[in-house]
Amino acid sequence: MKADGQGIRKRRETSGRGLRKFAAIAGLSASHVSRIERDLTEPQPEALARIAAALACSIEDLRPETNGDDDAHRRPVAVDDDEGSRGAHS
Repeated sequence: MKADGQGIRKRRETSGRGLRKFAAIAGLSASHVSRIERDLTEPQPEALARIAAALACSIEDLRPETNGDDDAHRRPVAVDDDEGSRGAHS
C-alpha cells in the first residue's frame, strides 16, 4: 500500500517521539518504520493501520497526495524527441 514516508516522518517528529519509541508504540520494528519513512518499502495495510493508530490519524492521512489523479505518479511519461538524432528521418 503506497504511503507518504516523508509525511509519516514529519508527523512522528511533530508528535515528539523518536523512531524507536514510536516503532514500539506501533508494534513494528524501528528498521521497518525507518524504511517506510524513507520510501524504501511500501507498508502492508496492517502496518500502515498501526502507524495511523500510533499517530492518531486515518490511513488516508498517510497516503500520498495525488490531486485526484491516482495513476499520474505511476505511469512513465513518454517524451517525443523531434530534435534529436534518434528516430530522425532524412
